[in-house]
Parts: sequence; C-alpha cells; structure tokens
Amino acid sequence: MKISRRTGILVLLLTAIAAVIVLKGGYPGNPEKPSACCASGPAGWSGVAPPSAQKLPLLLDLGAGKCIPCKMMTPILASLKADYAGKMNVVFVDVWVDPDAGRKYGVEMIPTQIFYDAEGNELFRHAGLYSREDILKKWKELGVDFMADTGRAP
Repeated sequence: MKISRRTGILVLLLTAIAAVIVLKGGYPGNPEKPSACCASGPAGWSGVAPPSAQKLPLLLDLGAGKCIPCKMMTPILASLKADYAGKMNVVFVDVWVDPDAGRKYGVEMIPTQIFYDAEGNELFRHAGLYSREDILKKWKELGVDFMADTGRAP
C-alpha cells in the first residue's frame, strides 16, 4: 500500500510541474515565448546570412544561446569568421528563437554545423561540438583548403 501511495504522489507532483511549465510557456523550445536570454543568440551573431557579392562556402551553425556545447562553439565560429572573412561565410542561427529554421534544416540535435559549397549545395553536416581544427580538416576533405590561401596554421 505504501508503494502505490508514493507512486500516486510522485505522479501528481510531476503532473503539476509539467502543467506549470506548459502554462507559463517557459520551456526553451516554445516558439510563442522564447526565453529573454536567447532572443538575440550569442553576442555578435545573426540568424540572417549577409548578402554577398561573392559566392563563398558557408558554414551554418544551428544552436541556441543557452546550450552549453553551442556556447562552446561561439569562439570557434568567431575565430573562423574573422580569420576567413572574404573566403567563407560563417552564420549562426538560434533555433530556440527561430524554431522554423530548425525544422527547415532538419535539425535533430544542437549544435549542428552544415557545410555548403559556394553554389549553396550541402556538402556535409555534423551534430555536436566541432573543433576549429576538425572544421578546417573537413573543409579540406571536401576540397576547400583555406590554409593554402592564408599560409596560417589552423
């Protein structure tokens, strides 16, 4: 009898918690009410690719401002964006702020990086934290060697 009573109390407690979360709209994937901290994504990133006169390879990172691995990607993306300006576009999209983007790109896990060639064809995608060195290595495997142009180490 004790076990069934405890189970009943636990079920009621979990139901009440779930109801509060849903009614307040406080869960991160809620498209109607994104959390305030994620409204602009990590500092300096935009969900809109800047128009470019040049056709450049694109590294698209889909993540979220509160996601720990996504936060770890921020300095990696910033360094790639700075070091390869004019050679590669690097764009971050916060899928908690723009859930349609997550659906559009078929994102199942964040962060997800999608590599596009200069014509906009998807070449490769990776889910999870991805190091700068591994990103540059993957570009080279895909036939885009940024290192040959710069002479810099990764």
